[in-house]
Amino acid sequence: MITRTKSRRAAGRKVAGGRARSRAGRPLPLSRERIAAAAMALVDREGLEALSTRRLGEELGCEAMSIYHHFPNKAHLMDALVDLMLADARVELSPEWDWLERLRRCAHGFRAMALKHPKFFPYFAVHRLNTPSGVAFIDGIIGILREAGFSDRDAATYFREIGYYLTGAALDESAGYAQGPSAAEPVSNETIVASFKNLAAAAPFFQPEHFQATFETGLEMLLAGIQRAHRGRGVVAGKTTVER
Repeated sequence: MITRTKSRRAAGRKVAGGRARSRAGRPLPLSRERIAAAAMALVDREGLEALSTRRLGEELGCEAMSIYHHFPNKAHLMDALVDLMLADARVELSPEWDWLERLRRCAHGFRAMALKHPKFFPYFAVHRLNTPSGVAFIDGIIGILREAGFSDRDAATYFREIGYYLTGAALDESAGYAQGPSAAEPVSNETIVASFKNLAAAAPFFQPEHFQATFETGLEMLLAGIQRAHRGRGVVAGKTTVER
């Protein structure tokens, strides 16, 4: 996991000529961690389309080719950014929590990660989590379900269902409906009020101040369904059987 420095301003500040320097005045050495952090900061600020090795070199105060000493190509850099996202999604799980609370905390950690990096999340959402960090993240969630007594098949099913909900919810909040492409001639608010009464009545609750409550309602509905399935099954030698 990448640890943050105590002073973000000192770490991110550039002097004349664009090269970040240490307190002693010497140029800060390049590292995979520093490059990835600068790339994520650039994407957070200006969007994924702004990320290039040339632009990243400007941010770091180095030649673009210097970046290739740490990342052989852009694909490897993007993998590093995915790993940074996963680091932000991780939460500390107390041994006192049951499996349901662990899933709940992990879900909230995933959403917080997406909202922290909304301009990178659309890329993350469709990226296969097949880096070592990604595989470990998936393994951990499935492990919670298997340790709860679900069969391997059920653990896989519920893992995917949770993923469907979290990815869709995070995309909607970070880069979805309200911020996505619009019609060339959108229906006006006046027309909606006059002719589409149901939408007009519900519209105030589509605003961002209701996102948190909406997310929690949907998550709790999903978890309640998984909990009902858990209660309706008995655990025998690590396998689940339907109680009759």
